[in-house]
Amino acid sequence: MGLTKPLTVGVLGGLGPEATLDFYTKVLSLTLATRDQDHLHMIIDSNPQVPNRNEAVAGTGPSPGPMLAEMAAGLEKAGADFLVMVCNAAHAFQGEIEAAVSIPFVSIIEETCEATLQAVPRLKKVGVLGSSGCLDAGLYQTAFAERGVEVLVPTDTDRDLFMTLLYRIKAGDKGTDVRGSMRALAESLLGSGAQAIVAGCTEVPLVLGGDDLRCPLIDATAVLAERTVHYALNGLQTPINP
Repeated sequence: MGLTKPLTVGVLGGLGPEATLDFYTKVLSLTLATRDQDHLHMIIDSNPQVPNRNEAVAGTGPSPGPMLAEMAAGLEKAGADFLVMVCNAAHAFQGEIEAAVSIPFVSIIEETCEATLQAVPRLKKVGVLGSSGCLDAGLYQTAFAERGVEVLVPTDTDRDLFMTLLYRIKAGDKGTDVRGSMRALAESLLGSGAQAIVAGCTEVPLVLGGDDLRCPLIDATAVLAERTVHYALNGLQTPINP
């Protein structure tokens, strides 16, 4: 039984802009709509001026926490009933966001872990393709460990390559070289024993799809989009059916 009036979604976006567009496109495709009025009310603050999350986690740049908190408070004031954020690494600053608002924050990390376990019920090892900030903050490592799953991450050399690919994607390069290199990074994790791959950076799905791998690919952006639609239509306490 859905809600009489869907919840309004507040989106912390722009981290980066194309990833936010990908998220919004996926929300639209997942919404059963025959007219404009059937779509969700979404308030999107797309702010590319948020400081670099990877540099902040590494201690080489300013924290994005204060700006993210300000964005969150603005979204709540604008009428959002709950918040989502289209960036995995930025969840290292989730505490500052939650402290700035009184509305719920839906974590892409937690939702993706749950979706991965639903997709691969007997999961023991999962590979995560994520940015340096996401991996250094241990976001997926901690969340999966709480569920009894070991996380495999790229080697230092492969992490450097991933970051190079990430910034090429952000610069608009989604060509065959970038796609092939990203697929090779995923295949390396499979070779180390991963049973599934999590696209734990919102730029990864822009160049890597499920048909590219011989194992389940869990697109964190798609998971967040699916959960956003579900929660907005049914309420935040309703379970997700696998």
